[in-house]
Amino acid sequence: MTAVAGRRAAVFGWTKVGLLILFVFVFLIPIYVLLVTSFKPLTEADPGQAWNLPQTWTTEAWRVAWEKLAPGLWNSVLLAVPGSLLSCALGSMNGYVLSKWRFPGADVLFTLFLFGMFIPYQGVMIPLVQLLVWVDEQAGLQGVFYGGIPGLVLAHVVYGIPICTLIFRNYYVTIPDELIEASRVDGAGMLRAYWSVVLPLSAPAIAVVIIWQFTSLWNDFLFAVFLTGPTSWPTTVMLNNIAGAQATPYSQQMAAAILASVPTMVIYVVLGRFFMRGLMAGALKG
Repeated sequence: MTAVAGRRAAVFGWTKVGLLILFVFVFLIPIYVLLVTSFKPLTEADPGQAWNLPQTWTTEAWRVAWEKLAPGLWNSVLLAVPGSLLSCALGSMNGYVLSKWRFPGADVLFTLFLFGMFIPYQGVMIPLVQLLVWVDEQAGLQGVFYGGIPGLVLAHVVYGIPICTLIFRNYYVTIPDELIEASRVDGAGMLRAYWSVVLPLSAPAIAVVIIWQFTSLWNDFLFAVFLTGPTSWPTTVMLNNIAGAQATPYSQQMAAAILASVPTMVIYVVLGRFFMRGLMAGALKG
């Protein structure tokens, strides 16, 4: 009986490994097409030859893609880094207050926060443009908020407050209230308890929010088209503009797509081990 059970376990294990290898293979197919096409000259970069290895290997497409994307990559860094950090800070403070410092109407306020997650971008586009134009006029600025990166950061930070608050609030309810009470006994106030007790325990939730917001900001296209000008276009808009008038430069597009995706892949690799832990926190509590 033991031998039969052992054979079944072995068959199950090999089946699982085989399925995982199959899934990895399927997942890597688009990456293979991207890579081999990016090293082809324009004469070989054709959909009919997408699976073929280059007959002539060249990095010309990478050079051209980098020259075209470089300004957009820098603009995306200026957008995604401060936008992610600001969203993380605001979401953390909101989540802390809503989970550990109860006050009358806290649940109603939290529900109103959540409603912000369901407002489509298209529904606020016109009033958002009008608001940013008004801010520029009132501040005596020209093209800073409407037409520049600061306005795009502001739009994403405000739009990201509901989901960031939800993630942090769900994580903070898993932190024992006794820790907060002990800090109060030691004389810590609201901010000191947050800074000294709660924030050092927030790494998983911070990782989730940084990954979520960084990816959203880096991949944004709709807000970027409406709210920025040519000098402030991020990577996604620049990537969309890499197209020929008569023929599509597939090799340049593939190289540019890889360059544009590298930062988000790095973020996932660096912070990925915290992602599921922070995402599932509070799923069974609060």
